Amino acid sequence: MACERRSIDVGFDGIRFYSGALDVAEQGALLAALMPALETAPLYRPLMPRTQKPWSIRQTNLGSLGWLSGKENYLYGARHPLTDALWPAIPPALLTLWSDLSGFDAPPECCLVNFYQGAKARMGLHRDYDEDALDAPVLSVSLGDTCVFRIGGFARSDPTKSFRLASGDVLVLGGPSRLRFHGVDRIIPASSQLLDTYSLGGGRINLTLRRVTKPKP
Repeated sequence: MACERRSIDVGFDGIRFYSGALDVAEQGALLAALMPALETAPLYRPLMPRTQKPWSIRQTNLGSLGWLSGKENYLYGARHPLTDALWPAIPPALLTLWSDLSGFDAPPECCLVNFYQGAKARMGLHRDYDEDALDAPVLSVSLGDTCVFRIGGFARSDPTKSFRLASGDVLVLGGPSRLRFHGVDRIIPASSQLLDTYSLGGGRINLTLRRVTKPKP
């Protein structure tokens, strides 16, 4: 199980990297649990605030709150922007993973699902700071193709380092590194066959679990 794994030191205090935290069977089971949710809350291509430029990835959400790209800013909301339906529940396996590895007492309220597919799919350097509960970490799960992940400092211009995240890897960004800039430079096509199932046609799914509101005392 993931909770029995030891994290690999990547050189940043507060960042824990669990290589191969989910084995092949666990990856397949998690993907199978995700598929009904993706039918209820279909993947869509967000637009950048203000410029309204389409993203290179598609996304959706699970949980009581979903992370959204609005016309002027980023925000959290309870409903899918295209269907107006409430977001599906977060699968139990992800809640268990959060309980095992996050070190945070309250459960996550959002699971952002990012789907990377094609040579142009990437995520520029950014910080996750739209949450009130910034003392809670962001827990990231990789499924499918390997990506080149980049992380830097607390300003966009700070030096960065990169390493690869493969299918089944889990990364926890918390503590003093909670607000570091990070992003995905590219995915490595056909490095995994996991997403060839269910007619997804390959690519990478990244699941980021977040606590949005501060827990009540």
